Amino acid sequence: MIKVGIVGGTGYTGVELLRLLAQHPQAEVAVITSRSEAGVAVADMYPNLRGHYDGLAFSVPDSQTLAACDVVFFATPHGVAHALAGELLAAGTKVIDLSADFRLQDAVEWGKWYGQPHGAPELLKDAVYGLPEVNREKIRTARLIAVPGCYPTATQLGLLPLLEAGLADPSRLIADCKSGVSGAGRGAAVGSLFCESGESMKAYAVKGHRHLPEISQGLRQAAGRDIGLTFVPHLTPMIRGIHATLYATVADTSVDLQALFEKRYANEPFVDVMPAGSHPETRSVRGANVCRIAVHRPQGGDLVVVLSVIDNLVKGASGQAVQNLNILFGLDERMGLSHAGLMP
Repeated sequence: MIKVGIVGGTGYTGVELLRLLAQHPQAEVAVITSRSEAGVAVADMYPNLRGHYDGLAFSVPDSQTLAACDVVFFATPHGVAHALAGELLAAGTKVIDLSADFRLQDAVEWGKWYGQPHGAPELLKDAVYGLPEVNREKIRTARLIAVPGCYPTATQLGLLPLLEAGLADPSRLIADCKSGVSGAGRGAAVGSLFCESGESMKAYAVKGHRHLPEISQGLRQAAGRDIGLTFVPHLTPMIRGIHATLYATVADTSVDLQALFEKRYANEPFVDVMPAGSHPETRSVRGANVCRIAVHRPQGGDLVVVLSVIDNLVKGASGQAVQNLNILFGLDERMGLSHAGLMP
């Protein structure tokens, strides 16, 4: 049994991690921390978990207690993992970080986008970007895994086949993405109130979103050269889900794009390439660790449109973290993650 610790278990990614691990036959949550909720029983804060974590309560983070675990998940705001990850790694504990702390390989770039100096630049050389569809072999032997963000997951999975095959013009990529309000986190904020976000839709951070350098880093590696990306996120009045509409110029109109995508993801358990002409919906992946993709070439022209949908809290966060856990500990990658999406 894998002994699991969770730092920061009171947010949406934290409770989603608890929900998924409750169904995992080889993982046991031994420690869960929260400075603000220390002493509160998990089942009291989250009644949906009653019967699964009876006796487990939030505690103040303690490096020695956490170091006794086999693996520690960080479901925390950026900057928190910087302070503790080094101690845990030195003790031999694996770290799976759901925050943005180790996603970017350039510490200066990270500081530019997150408004503070990187707190552990010496650990970046050990960090493996946890997108299994790209880095599965590196994940197997990792000490520190940086779980990708939600927008970056949907966008990269949608564009990778075109860039890896050298088909798309890498200088003119567009990611038009929509997110449910849970992507803003559980903290109280006026913009996330139902009266503010319901019956409305808006773009935000058009000048530059924190996920832009992460997406660009991954697409640049796939293309093997610099890329030009316009990324525009939108807030939509739904709780869960990411819908990415991706545009790329593919001059060669003779390529069978459907076959290309099907071949690229043929052996990926959590990427579903839908039949030609499909339009995947966010509700089809709600609660599931699945990315559903459809590829289109409107009017047979050189502009290709890729539709990519995920649940931002599952394949975009906690589900992908558990997928990394499974790979890291040599388990079936689908363990604890095989459930279907919720309908309606």
